[in-house]
Amino acid sequence: MANLAISGLRKNYGTVEVIHGLDLTIEDGEFISLIGESGCGKSTLLRMIAGLEDISAGTISVNDRVINDVEPKNRDMAMVFQNYALYPHLTVAENMGFSLKLRNVEKAQIKTAVGEVAEMLNLTPYLDRLPRALSGGQRQRVAMGRAIVRRPQVFLFDEPLSNLDAKLRVQMRVEIRALQRRLGTTSIYVTHDQMEAMTMSDRIVILNKGRIEQVGSPLELYDRPANLFVATFIGSPAMNIFQAIVERGEGGTHLRIGSARFRLPPQFDIGKDATVTVGIRPEHFEVSEPAGAAGEDKLDFRLELIEPTGAETHLYGAAAGQMVTVAVRDRLSFRTPAQLSLSARPEHIHLFREKDGTRLGTL
Repeated sequence: MANLAISGLRKNYGTVEVIHGLDLTIEDGEFISLIGESGCGKSTLLRMIAGLEDISAGTISVNDRVINDVEPKNRDMAMVFQNYALYPHLTVAENMGFSLKLRNVEKAQIKTAVGEVAEMLNLTPYLDRLPRALSGGQRQRVAMGRAIVRRPQVFLFDEPLSNLDAKLRVQMRVEIRALQRRLGTTSIYVTHDQMEAMTMSDRIVILNKGRIEQVGSPLELYDRPANLFVATFIGSPAMNIFQAIVERGEGGTHLRIGSARFRLPPQFDIGKDATVTVGIRPEHFEVSEPAGAAGEDKLDFRLELIEPTGAETHLYGAAAGQMVTVAVRDRLSFRTPAQLSLSARPEHIHLFREKDGTRLGTL
């Protein structure tokens, strides 16, 4: 197996730099996801690891061996593409065994290897079919089988599930993760779907304009985002963001968000009458009525729309001059529009520095 180290990695297209000095270490057997907005550099980074893009500066090492100048076919990595990249005139068995055939592996060995992987992926009944006779999920399994049969040191996945319908994506992400754990192969997975990243990964790398914003476990990124970008990128529905004012007086220091006031703990060294950015996730709000309920930590909320989703009910409206989303488990039946109150526990109220978006902590 393999551990992978990226140091000072840069990529330029002419005078335009798209990858800005990345440093990242991936441990043996880890499943790492690369996510970020379109154009953030995640697919470019994956292609640089695969050897399909030249490196402008920095190094990529596998097991302490620098592979910058190693040909893609000699890097002992297997890539699963978004569009399957199967040969239409070859059968499933021939597609899966093609890389072994190129290496002049004996036919009997190829048949055995393909048979073992086909059984692992439930493809045995389809070995004699052409790709056009398969469903999208079956074609993706064939693409995975072609990668697995090589027994590479590293698996590279480039948005492999984006062409599948929602139900099949859920099924396939479970299968990919279970298979990766069974094989123990170091895996790097590019996706634009944060749910895939959250449910499949040991760690997630969040990229923004060619730079790493944060690396951590899914729950670490969700509960302790390093900055405002990560906080608003991770989570669906997205975190609600407010501008708050720090007020100092005889009663202590408070944080005012619209109609609500929260006591500010002394560890936050924020200047008098300064502004900070506050984030509260939709599921961390508690809803009460009527508006103006007792307690200074209540936020006036004008409910405009109720959206039932089955497992949750989403409430949309305005509070403190911002559009706000609230997610609750109860199936509410308010008539809209309605005046309500919102509250949140201090440990669910995130503070971010106004100047650069750095997270300060929770109340």
